[in-house]
Amino acid sequence: MKKVWIFLASGAVIFALKSCIFSQSKSVPNPAAVQPTSDFHSLKLTSLDGKDTLHFASLKGKKVLIVNTASECGYTPQYEELEKLKQTMKDSLVIIGCPCNQFGGQEPGSAEQIQSFCQKNYGVSFFLSEKLDVRGDKQHPVYQWLTQKSRNGALDASVNWNFNKFLIDGNGKLQGYYPSKVGPMSAELLAAIRG
Repeated sequence: MKKVWIFLASGAVIFALKSCIFSQSKSVPNPAAVQPTSDFHSLKLTSLDGKDTLHFASLKGKKVLIVNTASECGYTPQYEELEKLKQTMKDSLVIIGCPCNQFGGQEPGSAEQIQSFCQKNYGVSFFLSEKLDVRGDKQHPVYQWLTQKSRNGALDASVNWNFNKFLIDGNGKLQGYYPSKVGPMSAELLAAIRG
């Protein structure tokens, strides 16, 4: 019986270690030296209301922070920090929120409900895209670029929960990935944005 418990405990430790490894921030040591195999600035997103298209070519020269968002998540208050970050760095940083319902069904609402929730509760004024998939068979092309080294030329990443963050530099190179626990106004993320 003791051997069984040791085996189960070891499995739990291995699982915990894997979870920690996959939820760590990832940065590219020298983003200027990395050559993406696909062009970030050739991508585009449709707005949440479906009326506008954000062509990433218009973002050249600015850093971009892309975040998969949800309205019913423990990390949802990060909307407030994202808006504060936008106001703090509006001349040098563009924030894009991508509503996604793939994690715990925590973004079940319609486009109108999501828009109303974000404006009423957090005063969100940054760009919100249409609801999209950030992983799986229907993964949006933007997230294919963000998560696949074969496309971005920098790193592979896995979106494991709501409010994962990807930072792209002004030249369209992926600069880093930050899991949910790294807040928008955290010292770690602010240093990367200012760096």
